[in-house]
Amino acid sequence: MKKKKSGIGTKLLMAALFLGVAGYFGIQAFQYLDDPLGVTLAYRYEVEQAVDMTGYVVREERVLPDEGGGLLRIQRAEGERVAAGGTVASVYADQASLDRQAEIDSLESRVEQLQYAQNLALAAETTRKLDAQIAQNLLEYRRLLAADRLYDAESVVLELRALVLKRDYSNAGGEDAALQLQELGAQLLTLRSQAEGTVRRVTAPEAGLYSAEVDGYETVLTPEALDGLTPSGLAALTANPADPAAVSRTGKLVLGDEWRYAAVLPFEDAAALQSLQAESGGTLCLRFSKGVDRDLPAVLESIGPREDGRVVAVFRGTAYLRDLTLLRQQRAQIITGVVSGIRIPRESLRAERAYLDENGKTVTEDRAGVYCLVGREARFKPVEVVHSGESFILVAPAPELDQSVEKDAKRIIRPGEQVIVSARGLFDGKVLT
Repeated sequence: MKKKKSGIGTKLLMAALFLGVAGYFGIQAFQYLDDPLGVTLAYRYEVEQAVDMTGYVVREERVLPDEGGGLLRIQRAEGERVAAGGTVASVYADQASLDRQAEIDSLESRVEQLQYAQNLALAAETTRKLDAQIAQNLLEYRRLLAADRLYDAESVVLELRALVLKRDYSNAGGEDAALQLQELGAQLLTLRSQAEGTVRRVTAPEAGLYSAEVDGYETVLTPEALDGLTPSGLAALTANPADPAAVSRTGKLVLGDEWRYAAVLPFEDAAALQSLQAESGGTLCLRFSKGVDRDLPAVLESIGPREDGRVVAVFRGTAYLRDLTLLRQQRAQIITGVVSGIRIPRESLRAERAYLDENGKTVTEDRAGVYCLVGREARFKPVEVVHSGESFILVAPAPELDQSVEKDAKRIIRPGEQVIVSARGLFDGKVLT
């Protein structure tokens, strides 16, 4: 009987021990899962302040005449400068004439490559230079494909092909190159004689930048049309359909060196930009949403008559005109400044500071700030909000804090702080486990 009682007692003791351990871990797990303590890292961040707008790029343009029938072959790249009288395009009588010209171009390219190989000394540095150029063009070709700039990629491919052929010809002997040059010269002479009278040239009537894009607004949106323009007037101009008579498959010339951007803005924004321009030394920073991968210096040239609280603001620029030949209607921003501060989640900002008084009671005071985890304690650090975003805010230490005072220095928020986003019963100096 004693042995039996002893066995029952041991079992009860083991069961109690198991329940105690399970209960302990259960409580710890519950506290872990139910603990609302959440922290995040504060870091320095910058936000640009800008005025958003939608408007139209305006240039002085001249549409080139359409040469009628025949097969058109454009000879200029987008944004390429053309001198007065320079060839813009060629018109071929039929497909055979076009094919003949393609063959002439191929033979001329081979002649140029052979002359290159013949004239250069075939030293080791020559081949190394060609290898370096080929590698650079391959990287550029890959970059353009990734950016979906197929037109520019095609030009790189042509150059890459020429470099590869030069590299191949550089290994040939001088006598072999001379013989090939004689044969190619005879073929070119024959083809050129056959091409006479089958090709017409389209020339530029004046100097300018070539553009293949003709949208019919070249005679509507002109720099002269922007003088005294109202918002409704701008809407009426841009609402007109493209003039079929102005559309040309040959393209157009962008004249001069200036471009303009006309956009409708609230009068207060336009006046603020005018003041900012005077303070910044006469230029503003204009950024298009697409089409150009750089910020453009511009001048607020004029502000039109006010209409229902809105005006037409006209910005003028002289830089990077060749990059703007394809742009017409564009969203843009004028960068007005940059705000820097310490970025924290919006929900971590507190409107009051809590602390324990000498009697151990919780006392609160109105004070904007955040709780930071310093060691194992929650420390309240007063801040000033310098920018408010959708899900975050930028803060700076409260202006009354003095870095040279040790007590204040401990309360200054700095990048790298662990900011408490959520916790129960927070107060300044609370020990968190």
